[in-house]
Amino acid sequence: MRERTNNQIRAAELRIIDSDGTNLGVMSFKEALEKAKSQGLDLIEISPNAVPPIAKIMEYGKYLYVESKKQKKAKAGAKTTETKAIQIKVGTGDHDLALKAKTASGWLKEGHRIKVELYLSGRTKYMNETFLRERLDRILHLITESYKIAEPAKKGPKGIMMTIERDAKK
Repeated sequence: MRERTNNQIRAAELRIIDSDGTNLGVMSFKEALEKAKSQGLDLIEISPNAVPPIAKIMEYGKYLYVESKKQKKAKAGAKTTETKAIQIKVGTGDHDLALKAKTASGWLKEGHRIKVELYLSGRTKYMNETFLRERLDRILHLITESYKIAEPAKKGPKGIMMTIERDAKK
């Protein structure tokens, strides 16, 4: 969305902010535009939804530069989350489960989502559903970090899978 400048502004009254950041108060559009022109600057509507709309007196090019800097800084500060996967089988031993749970806890601490997958092959595909869910729950009990279930357990093409993520509340 582009900001309206100078004669594009439609509001009759505006709250004006000077180029150095001081609040000049509410004034009519014509008065504000004359003030901006007398200083050789532009009148930029920065908050059109406010009542009255907020406009700033400054050079438009400088305004665009400052806004792009803000967006770049916000983008650099944003953290990307990955979905990591842990795959176990029905016969996976307790020690291996503990190791996988430890890595899962580390990933949760970093803020990643984790897809826990109980891989089923051969005869295990036809085992009792409650037994298979208990096997999946074995690793969930070993995870030390607090988590919440993002997607409940469901059957997939390779077996039963569920997605967990860090619980922000705790």
